[in-house]
Amino acid sequence: MNKIIIIGGGAAGYFTAINAKENNSDLDITILEKGKDVLQKVKISGGGRCNVTHACFEPKELVKFYPRGEKELLGPFHQFMTGDTFEWFDDRGVPLKIEDDNRVFPEANTSQAIIDCFQKAVEKLEIKVLTNQGVNSVYPQDNQWVVNTKEQVFKVDKVVIAAGSSKKVWELCETLNHSVIEPVPSLFTFNINDKRIVDLLGISVPNATVNIVGTKLEASGPLLITHWGMSGPAVLKLSAFGARILADKKYQYNVEVNWLSRPTDKILNVLLNLKKKESRKTVILKSPFAEISKRLWERFVKFSDINATHNWADLNSRQLENLANQLTKGVYNANGRTTFKDEFVTAGGIDLKEIKFKRFESRKHKNLFFVGEVLNIDAVTGGFNFQNAWTGGFICAKALAEES
Repeated sequence: MNKIIIIGGGAAGYFTAINAKENNSDLDITILEKGKDVLQKVKISGGGRCNVTHACFEPKELVKFYPRGEKELLGPFHQFMTGDTFEWFDDRGVPLKIEDDNRVFPEANTSQAIIDCFQKAVEKLEIKVLTNQGVNSVYPQDNQWVVNTKEQVFKVDKVVIAAGSSKKVWELCETLNHSVIEPVPSLFTFNINDKRIVDLLGISVPNATVNIVGTKLEASGPLLITHWGMSGPAVLKLSAFGARILADKKYQYNVEVNWLSRPTDKILNVLLNLKKKESRKTVILKSPFAEISKRLWERFVKFSDINATHNWADLNSRQLENLANQLTKGVYNANGRTTFKDEFVTAGGIDLKEIKFKRFESRKHKNLFFVGEVLNIDAVTGGFNFQNAWTGGFICAKALAEES
């Protein structure tokens, strides 16, 4: 009987264990979790509803959401894709639903549905789950693996490392001659203290284009003003794709925002038209753009050197240009970042060159596997990091189930 240890009681660890045992009932599988609770990230994901995956059904399109791992995941996604995730959970009595933004959640609208599904499966399949079992060392010995925790010593045939973004586990991997790309934060909001947006907490625009001045980094999508600066999908996507560049800049950089995602000259034409057609109307009283709220419009007007009594007819060309620039290429100084501690994602982990992605197995050691965020793979927000866990877990499980 093949004995297997899976280090990490999260999404990737559970999915690997369940699929491996379903493929080969003779396996003796134990999940080791360092904390007192398992599946913590599943529990808090998506505001406690668990954003299981994303409604993108083409592998070539799906990989574009992964700043790190795009090339490596293309083959695996042809084996286990988002549609397979729907089917897998549906077969186990957890139907999924697609929301308007293409994020996917359990129909039950709670992460507990996913947790219960996993816990039921490990009980039925007699997979052992041991908590408070932080791993101190892992090493090969006589064609087996020795896994030491504070509590006990395990001798097994195969080891899967699925411990997420864990500094201790990455250090442990380095003792096995694996290279670790130094982790830096990904998916963070921009700390911006600027009078144009201060006190506008909660105001959003549906489609802004944001870029980092002096780089090729650019992203579009909804943008949200928060009490610490800017957030929303456009900013989070930019932070993910720019994770390393922004870390190198020590999180001090300039952000250019096109609040309307339209060219400056087109917006200037709109403003010139308003000067002709709405000449007697007071500029500050009403935003002419449905996407820009009245309060945000008032700020842009004020910072374009237009006072509260100016009519459209009063504006000179310089003021109109100022206003067009505020709307389409306002520059904001970012100083620092705010990460979501609960859903913390890092760019970094085991060097992907050292992994065989047909099996998610180490190129350095036979019968050593890696799945999930322990690898240098991460994605933008929207269910993609979980899909990486499901795909890697499924493929790794097939390799574990083989008779060795």
